[in-house]
Amino acid sequence: MPSVCGVLTGYYLGQPLTEQNLVEYTAAIRRGAFEGAAGGTMIAVSTGWYLNRHWATYRKMPLSLKALGGVIIIAPLLAIQAERRGLQYDRSQWQGLTVDMLDGRQQRKEELWQELSAKDKIAHWAENHQYSLIFGGWASSLATAGGIIWRDKYMTPAQKIVQARMWAQGMTIGLLIVVGALTHSRKLAQADHAHPDHSWADVLEQHEKERLEAKQLAQAASDRQKVGRESFNVDVNH
Repeated sequence: MPSVCGVLTGYYLGQPLTEQNLVEYTAAIRRGAFEGAAGGTMIAVSTGWYLNRHWATYRKMPLSLKALGGVIIIAPLLAIQAERRGLQYDRSQWQGLTVDMLDGRQQRKEELWQELSAKDKIAHWAENHQYSLIFGGWASSLATAGGIIWRDKYMTPAQKIVQARMWAQGMTIGLLIVVGALTHSRKLAQADHAHPDHSWADVLEQHEKERLEAKQLAQAASDRQKVGRESFNVDVNH
């Protein structure tokens, strides 16, 4: 990111970092944060309004717990959209060799993805979305446990909140263990089939491709000039 790597190195995508890069990147981040916050607020408010009208248990919840539910919705959307806008700005700055090399690498990744089985695709997706799965599991377990425990007429609201939180924490620990086991097994499999980094070869290949294209263009231009001179000489002789 320009705000971190660029400041430390003074370069961004192979070019000297400018103040304009920082301003544009910061503006993209702020725009994404605003969009995420606005969207999350709309979802949280509409969800709270619906639950308040149709669910008596929700109406009995303390205001602090309702506010926590809104924060749980708004905060992730704010962070995710801000990051997306930052990545979009990064992508818009790619040019020349960087674009060609990354596009080729992305195409190879898509081809490998199509070759995976359904089981491998699920495992790969889960590995790349570990935090989303953990957070989603925690939120869903908290909501499920809260909905069940809140029906108990003998516990106070504070006791119900504590019980729901404990169930959610237990489910989250279970998810962490499962995700850790999957990650460990996948790393072992990758170690058995390790592939060296050939990104330098991609750069050389792209340079060679551009050199050949430039040579062909120069040869074509030279041929056209030669034909033009021959035609001119023929006209002069006649």
